[in-house]
Amino acid sequence: MAINCGALGKDILESELFGHRAGAFTGATRDQKGLFAEAHKGTIFLDEIGEMPLDLQAKLLRVLETHEFLRVGDTKPTKTDVRVIAATNRSLEQEATVGHFRLDLYYRLSVFAIELPPLRDRPQDIAELAMQFARQEAVKIGKREISLSPVFVQKLQQHIWKGNIRELKNVIERAVILSDSPDLTPDLLPFDLQTGGTSSAGTFDLVTIEQQHIRYVLRHTNGQKPEAARLLGIGLTTLYRKIQEYGIEG
Repeated sequence: MAINCGALGKDILESELFGHRAGAFTGATRDQKGLFAEAHKGTIFLDEIGEMPLDLQAKLLRVLETHEFLRVGDTKPTKTDVRVIAATNRSLEQEATVGHFRLDLYYRLSVFAIELPPLRDRPQDIAELAMQFARQEAVKIGKREISLSPVFVQKLQQHIWKGNIRELKNVIERAVILSDSPDLTPDLLPFDLQTGGTSSAGTFDLVTIEQQHIRYVLRHTNGQKPEAARLLGIGLTTLYRKIQEYGIEG
């Protein structure tokens, strides 16, 4: 069972983690199990643990130490046997020194810690990761073969991935969707990856890149302009204007 601790408000997060009794709050019309009950004899993954409110951190610490918790609105503790895995992009030790994270919880969680370096510090992993993401997306959209051109991989390795794995995955999925051949090439990459983040680098100017991108998306949607506008993240009126401006057929 997995939950993002930074994506929910305090009250909702508490209910999702520990569950609640009917009548515990407005709208609680029935008993609900929380993730710690659902994950009994299994694993619960707490993503973005550094975003968890301090009072919920105290309740999490109690679960880790006593293997029991209280549902919202309940007075009888519930036993649970779970393995807890937590992840964060923050330094919890530093957060603890300024009072944003409980030091006792930090020590409890850091019994076995794995530090994952940012993607920019391990460019040797990029080609393998990109190929894995490309295969996954190809299967999803029904493409039988997929490969990465050497220049495509080179562009990926030169980029500073501020968004780490998520950013790489999104870039690869976009390239696979837009490609009309098995081989992924640099022209399928976002403009900043093609140019190394500068407008003067690369083979294509911005207008040419935009023209080609719109053509790729229209080809992918078989000319369905509303769907193309959605994928491009622009309004349908804007898409029609750009089609007319660039003289794009179809």
